[in-house]
Amino acid sequence: MDLNSAQRITQAEAARTGLGTGPNRRLRLTLLIGMPMVFLVFGIMILVPKSLRYGVLYVYEAGIIGCLLHYAWVFAKYPRHADRPPYLTRDLAMGGGFYLPSLMLGFWPGMIAAPAWALFVGITYAVEVTRGRNDHR
Repeated sequence: MDLNSAQRITQAEAARTGLGTGPNRRLRLTLLIGMPMVFLVFGIMILVPKSLRYGVLYVYEAGIIGCLLHYAWVFAKYPRHADRPPYLTRDLAMGGGFYLPSLMLGFWPGMIAAPAWALFVGITYAVEVTRGRNDHR
């Protein structure tokens, strides 16, 4: 086993377990910070004066859009499945998880963008796999 293969195996194991490394870590942290924060937002909205509630809501909604844009940015850096680190396609598809906080807040752009993003990642993966099978014939 050469050094490159050993490093790739180590990276794959790190990406599969825990937070991983590199872009996998960034996407997983984006998801772990962005999704549960909806509960913190509800708590803050209860505690702040009525005049500030919409401001808190708008800041979190902008955060959801920022998280989805971060997913798009990582996808743009690694557009081809073959060039991605291990498990990055799965982590990219997890951006669809922002559907639930968007649904809880009634944020319709997030309710549309999050599942559309997961569908987009799945379709691009399927197209690439199908293309790869046709290329080998």
